[in-house]
Amino acid sequence: MTLKDRNSIPVLLIDDEPQLLLSSSTILRSSGIRQVITMNDSRKVLPLLAREEIAVIVLDLRMPYISGTELLPQITQDYPDLPVIVMTALNELNIAVECMKSGAFDYLVKPVEKSRFVSSIKRALELLALRKELSLLKQSLLSGKLAHENVFSSIITNSKPMRAIFQYVESVAGTKQSVLIGGETGAGKELIAQAVHRLSGRKGEFVAVNVAGLDDAMLADTLYGHRKGAFTGADKNREGLVARASGGTLFLDEIGDMKESSQIKLLRLLQEERYYPLGSDIPKQSDVRIVVATHQDLPHLIESGNFRKDLYYRLRAHQVQLPPLRERREDLPLLVDRFLEQAAESMGKKKPTPPPELFILLSTYAFPGNIRELQTMVFDAVAQHQSGILSMQSFQKIIGHGSSLTRTDLPDEIHEAIFSLDDSARFPTLKEAEKYLISKAMEHADGNQGVAARLLGITRQALNKRLTRKAMKSG
Repeated sequence: MTLKDRNSIPVLLIDDEPQLLLSSSTILRSSGIRQVITMNDSRKVLPLLAREEIAVIVLDLRMPYISGTELLPQITQDYPDLPVIVMTALNELNIAVECMKSGAFDYLVKPVEKSRFVSSIKRALELLALRKELSLLKQSLLSGKLAHENVFSSIITNSKPMRAIFQYVESVAGTKQSVLIGGETGAGKELIAQAVHRLSGRKGEFVAVNVAGLDDAMLADTLYGHRKGAFTGADKNREGLVARASGGTLFLDEIGDMKESSQIKLLRLLQEERYYPLGSDIPKQSDVRIVVATHQDLPHLIESGNFRKDLYYRLRAHQVQLPPLRERREDLPLLVDRFLEQAAESMGKKKPTPPPELFILLSTYAFPGNIRELQTMVFDAVAQHQSGILSMQSFQKIIGHGSSLTRTDLPDEIHEAIFSLDDSARFPTLKEAEKYLISKAMEHADGNQGVAARLLGITRQALNKRLTRKAMKSG
């Protein structure tokens, strides 16, 4: 199975009036729907459908040879997933009802307003895209396989939740609707955005920009460009990144930091597929897929009045939430191996062998910086490495007590006393606290006394004495 540009599937206009076909196709192309086929002979419709994939049909009812009234039920029966829009001069309720009963997606009465015509076509295209997404997602989930494994080769994982995300991305990538990618810093959001672009089949570039720290004027100039004389220093026209990404994907990272006026401009771009370069009162047509990412909680930002609700719902047509590395601990050996290889190659060294207890130590750490932090840790360790087994010293310095137990790890009677300092709670004895902490440290360290001792901040010998004493008492 090969990647296909699902955005290249044409809209078919069927009418016996050549002038109407010309004006209708011009309207669609000027609105960003560039793949249009016109046909004034209704006898050629069914043979065309048999050999070529069509996205949407716009059908007149009164035509010579075969009328639209005859064609409509044949098309909807043979191609039930193909939306058919009836566009006719017949403004009669009973005919409209019969057409809808025969499976018409919409019924438009000539002359049709441009906005109404384009809106109907776009809604039909969205319906078609949704049907395809559901079909692809169903196939993917049932088979448990990815159709394009190579697209995700840069993302190292054996995690089932991550594989499920890949399957979802495969099913939604071919639409033009926006994608919202959530996840903590360093979790791999841009890699997912790149996968969306590669799977989309879009021929244009993948263009990425981090909007954090850009004020409204700078961001507007970056995205939409400007005309000569728009502001002091604008001595020539400049195309923005929206134009550069035409036919491709525009990736906006840290969208949660976007200021309100910039949010309004982005909303207009999504709704109308048009934008205004700075200093211009003539809109430019946009043909770009928007993918955004954020580490922030957008619903919380909406509640606090810092993010527009209407923009949020536009952006989350498709939504991906990446799990943090601490929820993908099974990937630690794979990631460490890849980073060791990369680090050794970049530094001209032989790839070192990691000690088995390294993965136990890493599994106790929360990784606030996620995969990017792990990569930095491995590169630092390889830079200090001389020969033999890779030293754990640099990892231990960084991790320190970052793997300490959280409030939720403790039983109620202990965490109430230790964390809330509530005088009404029973204060645990030292023996109770020590017993619990040793047990929990050994559990986190998967039975490795060296790692458990580091978690507790004591020597391995001290931990061994306590475990031996505990074993003798229980014996």
